[in-house]
Amino acid sequence: MRLDIVTIFPEYLEPLNVSLVGKARARGQLDVRVHDLRAWTHDRHNTVDDTPYGGGPGMVMKPDPWGEALDSVIASGEGDTRPTLVVPTPSGRPFTQALAVELSECPWLLFTPARYEGIDRRVIEEYGERLDIHEVSIGDYVLAGGEAAVLVITEAVARLLPGVLGNAESHRDDSFAPGRMADLVEGPVYTKPPEWRGRGIPDVLVSGHHGRIARWRRDEAIRRTALNRPDLMERCDPEVFDGRDRELLAELGWEVSEGGRYVREFGRPGRPVEE
Repeated sequence: MRLDIVTIFPEYLEPLNVSLVGKARARGQLDVRVHDLRAWTHDRHNTVDDTPYGGGPGMVMKPDPWGEALDSVIASGEGDTRPTLVVPTPSGRPFTQALAVELSECPWLLFTPARYEGIDRRVIEEYGERLDIHEVSIGDYVLAGGEAAVLVITEAVARLLPGVLGNAESHRDDSFAPGRMADLVEGPVYTKPPEWRGRGIPDVLVSGHHGRIARWRRDEAIRRTALNRPDLMERCDPEVFDGRDRELLAELGWEVSEGGRYVREFGRPGRPVEE
């Protein structure tokens, strides 16, 4: 896979030289090219922003350098190959594991991390007519720039590429992995030593009984999802849960509503008493 990133802060992307992504680059599994947007400016100050039309606070990134930069990167492709454009923005589509899988199947991604109030909208409109484009948000908050989002997306995508993880099956049980049971998050994990600061590990994990271990892991995934991500639980189809699942959910204060989805009962565990 090839990744191109156009930014005014190339040094921000240095973490792409370490860990799994760095190793993937060293092995040739990932071709990462970072470009300085200011290389496509033509004034003595290398200006990339200007005041917004209509007034208001902040500055807007100018279309001219972005247009030249994107044209240059696109032209560097082989033959008729075109990149998929990824635009990090708080107003974009939420970044999920499913989207990471979708992007991991693209041979070439081109990122446009913005600063200030964002990129002149005409740039997105222009290249949206030429390329597949994803406007992506990594969360409901605002950062100083999109480079951090590029790091997040790149790591999530790169680990899905064949050969990047040491164990090819490692990502199949990830939280939010497509096709995973009921979109539950993963439960807790443990390793050696068997006792640490007076704290042991659940006996079932050293029982050697694979069925009981699998049941414990499923129970813990349900518990953690119900506690930390009730929004996911509320989206689950009750039909994916077996009898034991339903018993545990009832103990945790969840019931199936008239609308056919799980909701938490007031006054039950994990739910504050209604005032």
